[in-house]
Amino acid sequence: MSTDIEPAEHTELRAAVAALGRRHGPGFDRAALWAEAGKLGYLGVNLPEEYGGGGGGMAELSIVLEEAGAAGAPLLMMVVSPAICGTVISRFGTDGQKAAWLPGLADGSRTMAFGITEPDAGSNSHRITTTATRTEDGWVLNGRKVFVSGVDIADATLIVGRTSDARTGSLKACLFIVPRDTPGFGRRHIEMELDADEKQFELTLDDVHLPADALVGDEDAGLLQLFAGLNPERIMTAAFAIGMGRYALGRAVAYAKERQVWKTPIGAHQAIAHPLAQAHIELELARLMMQKAARLYDAGDDLGAGEAANMAKYAAGEACVKAVDTAVHTLGGNGLTKEFGLARLIPASRVARIAPVSREMVLNFVSTHSLGLPKSY
Repeated sequence: MSTDIEPAEHTELRAAVAALGRRHGPGFDRAALWAEAGKLGYLGVNLPEEYGGGGGGMAELSIVLEEAGAAGAPLLMMVVSPAICGTVISRFGTDGQKAAWLPGLADGSRTMAFGITEPDAGSNSHRITTTATRTEDGWVLNGRKVFVSGVDIADATLIVGRTSDARTGSLKACLFIVPRDTPGFGRRHIEMELDADEKQFELTLDDVHLPADALVGDEDAGLLQLFAGLNPERIMTAAFAIGMGRYALGRAVAYAKERQVWKTPIGAHQAIAHPLAQAHIELELARLMMQKAARLYDAGDDLGAGEAANMAKYAAGEACVKAVDTAVHTLGGNGLTKEFGLARLIPASRVARIAPVSREMVLNFVSTHSLGLPKSY
């Protein structure tokens, strides 16, 4: 892919991460790659320098995830640990929370999961029922979460709960750091038809007692702090999808150049070449929107970044699914074998269409916020 519009430091970062990804490659050891990426400073490239990070932003972090994925070694927890949790803590956390968490998130020695989705709330953050009740010395959390990635390997989970507003009586969103072994904090593994090291969990919070400093940021900031973490989530999901699509496309192109059925490689036939070219174009377009979203977010334009991040997530999800489908079809029967390793991407590619927000909810967002159409819900 062309990187001419990027500054030199971004091009160099791409090359370095791509080389790291190729050294580990498909079938990689996730823990080993995570540790090496952290040691080299890639996992915390978006976090503040004073806490061991690279001082960059989502533009740099999305490059790391995209290039690792394009090499066949994606790191899903990058979406959660440095992107969502690291960003929220660096923007809104206390000095104590920053000192306790950011250095470890930056070098990969500590990880954090993110719990927002609930069984009955889906994409509607206003229907979250996990409640946080203030006590004399802190908080008590009660509720449930589903489809939380990597809780078993994370040191803590950033939980989205709701507290009662004394002035209005309504509930408002708040964020809490819940260490993995906190009493009352239970987890159940959700079996998934996905070939991924990062497992999915259902969480139960049954009278989980937390100290006062477990609250991240201002209790009255509510959704502002929440969405400050959701925009990076969408940008990084786009990076994850683009990387996967590039990997699948690269394998298919290499196959099409070598595979001969009659006298010429199958890639010489337009029925093979055109779908591959179209997949490449759509991945490039998705990447441009992702870069726009990252630039807006890093510039502090949360509103503009919200629109672009949703569009990038949508475009990347669609492009990834198409690239994987085209790649499998290019290889024919070989595309379904374990030897070539593309079939496992068929369910994985659908993730970006569904999570962290469905494509239909993105279309709702664009319809109302970008086009000004009336809400349907």
